[in-house]
Amino acid sequence: MKFSANLGFLWTELDLPGAVRAAAAAGFDAVECHWPFDTDPKALRAALDETGLPLLGLNTRRGDVAAGENGLSALPGRRDEARAAIDEALSYAAQTGAGAVHVMAGNAAGAEAHAAFLDALRHASDQAPEGLTLLIEPLNRHDAPAYFLRSTDQAIAILRELDRDNVKLMFDCYHVGRTEGDIITRLNALRADIGHIQFASVPERAAPDRGEIAYSAVFQAITALNWPLPLGAEYKPGGATEATLGWMNGL
Repeated sequence: MKFSANLGFLWTELDLPGAVRAAAAAGFDAVECHWPFDTDPKALRAALDETGLPLLGLNTRRGDVAAGENGLSALPGRRDEARAAIDEALSYAAQTGAGAVHVMAGNAAGAEAHAAFLDALRHASDQAPEGLTLLIEPLNRHDAPAYFLRSTDQAIAILRELDRDNVKLMFDCYHVGRTEGDIITRLNALRADIGHIQFASVPERAAPDRGEIAYSAVFQAITALNWPLPLGAEYKPGGATEATLGWMNGL
């Protein structure tokens, strides 16, 4: 089993290149991040090249965070901003060798939001270079009650309507566990549509060696699926990241 350190939560006291080096030293096989745009992509690429770690993915910008925005792509009337955020993320991914871009939908609902999201995803699909995967991710109703994508069923329906091979589901075991449960059954059912898998404990979103989900069983199920990519450790350490890494050898 291989793991990717999500540097949006892990080693946040370090700059992004430093966090990449810390992840390599800790034994991770890859890294991923949330919003790296304040970091010079050349500096990040240098750290990736130095450590040999691949960058699995990054997110599009959330928009006006102070106003509570959490993505732009499903917001009616924000087409130009949504496309600009997608183009920015694709450019950054190209400069750093990232394998995927998570297109963040934002807080919205209804038919107009659905149409806006499809329009943004078509744009992203058309602009993405060959080999890059675009991801959409349902967020749980407890942490993100107003978010447009709320379930894997909704996400799969969008993927079917969109019908683009380079757009896939981000399956976050934490979000699925909080909202839908039955993680292993959902993983098995959705295997062909998944582009990346993440995890954290439920309900705390801490390291996976606690909480109500038996990650030893989940990881065994993912292994049985012949999943090829490192799994994204997207959890909140609640202190020094190094103090929370016992699960890497214990699960």
